[in-house]
Amino acid sequence: MRVFLGVTGASGAPYAERLLHSLVAADCEVGLTASRSGVEVIATELYGDPSLPREEVLERFVGAASSRVTVYEDSDFRSPYASGSAKVDAYVICPCSMATVGTLASGAMQNLIHRAASVAIKERRKLVLVPRETPLSSIHLRGLATLNEAGAVILFAAPGFYHRPESISDLVDFVVSRCLDQLGLDNALAKRWGE
Repeated sequence: MRVFLGVTGASGAPYAERLLHSLVAADCEVGLTASRSGVEVIATELYGDPSLPREEVLERFVGAASSRVTVYEDSDFRSPYASGSAKVDAYVICPCSMATVGTLASGAMQNLIHRAASVAIKERRKLVLVPRETPLSSIHLRGLATLNEAGAVILFAAPGFYHRPESISDLVDFVVSRCLDQLGLDNALAKRWGE
């Protein structure tokens, strides 16, 4: 499976990191793009230093998965993920900022993340958006509704508790498991209802 993963400037870098490594473990080929703000959030939430250089942040973020992950600059419109003619199975933006939601809902494209999501929508391909913002304004809700009506799956980073989580990792795994489910990838990251 070929998957595009966009990481934007919303809080939630642990979700993106776990998702990236879960996709690679499922033998997916991953195209990764992080916005400038996304890199800063990764550096802050995962490494405790927002001043780390972009290259170092992404190298650490990808880690041992580098053989299955290709990193693209957010300005790289020559990337295969910028065209509907490329064979791509699914697109995920995790975490997905409300700025990204607003841009996508308006049909604008300022970077590769926006362009890839726009391609997913126009080609009627699987697009999963993982917002974490709370509370939401009516502007946010309208943008999310517009994207849902256009075919995107809105999968909030809102873990359940029926699986009796014992750690932050358990909460992260719950959301990532639901995301993998949307992509049709078998996983056992979280205990399922009734198990």
